[in-house]
Amino acid sequence: MYNVSNFDMDKIRFLPKASEIIYKNFFKKIFFRIEPETIHNIMVRLGENFGRNENIRNYFSSQFKIKDNALRQNIAGIKFENPIGLAAGFDYEARLTQILPTLGFGFETLGTITNLAYEGNLRPRLGRLPESKSLIVNKGFKNLGAKATSDKLQGFSFEIPVGISVGKSNISDCNTQEKSIEDIINTLTVFEKSKIKNSYYELNISCPNLRGNVSFYPLGNLKELLAEIDKLHIEKPMFVKMPLEKTDDEIIKILDTISKYCPKGVILSNLSKNRKNKLLRSEEIGKFSGNAGSFSGKPTYERSNELIKLSYKIFKDRFTIIGCGGVFSAEDAYEKISLGASLVQMITGMIFEGPQIVFQINSGLIELLKKDGLNNISEAIGKKANQ
Repeated sequence: MYNVSNFDMDKIRFLPKASEIIYKNFFKKIFFRIEPETIHNIMVRLGENFGRNENIRNYFSSQFKIKDNALRQNIAGIKFENPIGLAAGFDYEARLTQILPTLGFGFETLGTITNLAYEGNLRPRLGRLPESKSLIVNKGFKNLGAKATSDKLQGFSFEIPVGISVGKSNISDCNTQEKSIEDIINTLTVFEKSKIKNSYYELNISCPNLRGNVSFYPLGNLKELLAEIDKLHIEKPMFVKMPLEKTDDEIIKILDTISKYCPKGVILSNLSKNRKNKLLRSEEIGKFSGNAGSFSGKPTYERSNELIKLSYKIFKDRFTIIGCGGVFSAEDAYEKISLGASLVQMITGMIFEGPQIVFQINSGLIELLKKDGLNNISEAIGKKANQ
C-alpha cells in the first residue's frame, strides 16, 4: 500500500488518470447508450467478480487507495480511513463489499434492506439526466430481503466499515403503522441475530418511492418506531436517513425527537421529488412520464448543504452528521464537511465521473486541508457553519 505522503502520486499511480480518460471518452459513451438498470446490474456483478480475485484487489488498492493520517477519524467508535462512502441505494444486493475498499472508499452502506424481498417498482426504475447531473430513481427498496442478505454475508470480513440500511417492506400488506414498525423490528432482529460483521445501521425513514400511506414523519409515529428500536438494545451505532424536502422547522422537530432515542447520527439527505428544481433541465425530465421517481445528484446538493449547516449549528453535540447529495468533486465533499458533516456519501458522482473519483476526492481533500493549514479532516468539520 502506498502512502500519499511518501510518494509522487503522478509517477506511481497512473491508473486513476487513465481511468478517468478512458471512462469519460469511451466507456461512459457506451454505458449511457444502454438502459441504466441493465448496465448497473452488469457492472455490479463485474465488481463482485473482481472482489473475489486477490490479484485484482491488490492491484486496484495500489492504484486507488490512499492511507493518510489527515483523513483518518474515529466516529461513534468506528475507525474510518477516509470520509468518503458509498450511499445506500447502489449495492442493494450486497455484491460490492470486497471490491469497494480497493477503489478507495472509506465505508459503504448496503441496501436499503427490508424484511421481505422486493423486486422493485415497475420499470423504468432508473434514468439518467446528464445535463442536470442527476439520476431519476424509482426502485422502491429493491432488495433480496433480510434473511437472504444475511445469509449471503455470513463469513465475510470487511476491510472498511459496512453499514446496513433498513426500511419497511414495500408491500401492500405493510400498510399500517403497527405492521410497519413490526416489519422493521423483524429486519433488525435478523441482522442482530446473525454473525455479520457490519459496523453500523442506517434507518431509512425518508425514501420517497414507497407504496402506501405509512409515514414516520409525524412525530408520534416516529416516537413509536424509535421506542421499539430502543427495546432491542442494539450496540452498533445507528444513523437516520433524513428527508430533503421538509422545512427547517420540521427538520429541527424531527431531529429533536430522534435525539431522545438511540441513533448516534443522521444522514442529510435523501432524494428530491421537486421537478421544478432550477438545476433540472425540462427537456430531460420530459422523457419520463408521470410523477414517479425522485432525483439524486446536483439538484439535491444545495438543500443538503443547508440542512447540514442547520443541523450542525443546533445538534452538533448530539449527532454525527453524514452529508449526502450532489458530491462530484473534492470541493463538493469539503463544502459538506466544512458545514458540519463528519462523513460524506455519494453515488451519482461516481456514475457520471468514473470509478477513480473516490481517489481523486481523497487526494483533493488532503490538498484542501494543507491549503487551510489543517492537519486532519476533523479540524475542518463545521468551520463554515457559522458564516
